[in-house]
Amino acid sequence: MQIHNKVFVVTGAGSGIGRQLSLLLLKKEAFVIGVDLRRNLLDQTQHLAGAAGERFNPVALDVSDLDGVQAFAAAAPTWRGGVDGLVNNAGIIQPFLTVEELSLEVARRVMDVNFYGMLYLTKAFLPHLLQRPEAHIVNVSSMGGFLPVPGQSVYGASKAAVKLLTEALYAELLYTRVRVTLVLPGAVATAITENSGVAVPSAPSGRRFKALPAEKAAALIAEGIEKDRFRVLVGSDATFMDRLYRLAPKYAVHLITRRMKDLLGK
Repeated sequence: MQIHNKVFVVTGAGSGIGRQLSLLLLKKEAFVIGVDLRRNLLDQTQHLAGAAGERFNPVALDVSDLDGVQAFAAAAPTWRGGVDGLVNNAGIIQPFLTVEELSLEVARRVMDVNFYGMLYLTKAFLPHLLQRPEAHIVNVSSMGGFLPVPGQSVYGASKAAVKLLTEALYAELLYTRVRVTLVLPGAVATAITENSGVAVPSAPSGRRFKALPAEKAAALIAEGIEKDRFRVLVGSDATFMDRLYRLAPKYAVHLITRRMKDLLGK
C-alpha cells in the first residue's frame, strides 16, 4: 500500500518500534494518530517529528479498555477524513517467571493488552477499513509467538494468539481491499521491559544476537506495508530461529532453554 498521504493509527507510539514507525511514516508524508497509555511519551514523539509533528495526532488510550477503544474508533475517522492503516504494536512482557510462579492477575493483564487490545482495535476499525479504496492492518507478534521461551510463557501465548489470528484475518480479507501483515520481531532495542515494569537480567557476554535498533525494525515494517507482505521477520535472531524451529523444533526448544537458563541463572 502506498504510504504517502495515508492516515495510520499506530499503537504504542510513545516509544520503541511504535515511535520509530510513527516518525518514519511521517517522514514518508503520511498522517499518524499515535496511541499510547502515556500522553507525555506521545508528546515526545511529536516533538521528535519536528515540522512533521503537525501531521501527528496524539491520543492517550488503554488498548485493553473496550469502551475506550470503541469510542476512539468512532471518532478517529473524522480526523483527515478517514483511517487507511492500523498498526497494532502496543504490548507488554511478563516478569521472567515460570507458569507456576506467575500470578493469574499478571497473566490476564498480558493477554488483555497484547491479544485483546489488538482484537478490540481490529474489530472496531475493520468496518471502516473495508470501505476505504485501499487499507492495511499490521499486527506485531513476536519471535516468542512461534518459539516457546521459558520465563515468558504467557507473553508467548499472547503473541502466538496474535500470530494465528492475523494469519486467519489475512485469509478472511484476501479478496477485499484490506491487506494484512504479520510482524515477528526478535530482540529489538526498545523500552518494553521498563514500560512493562519488568527487570531483565544482564545477558551473557557471549550472546550471539544483538538487539536490532528500533529504527531498523520500523524500516522493515514500513517496507512490509509498501510491498503488502504477509510476514515480516525482524532481526537476524527471528530469521534464524524461524528456520530452525521449522526444521528441528525440539532442538530449537532445547537451544532457547539453555540460553534462558544462562540468562536467568536457573
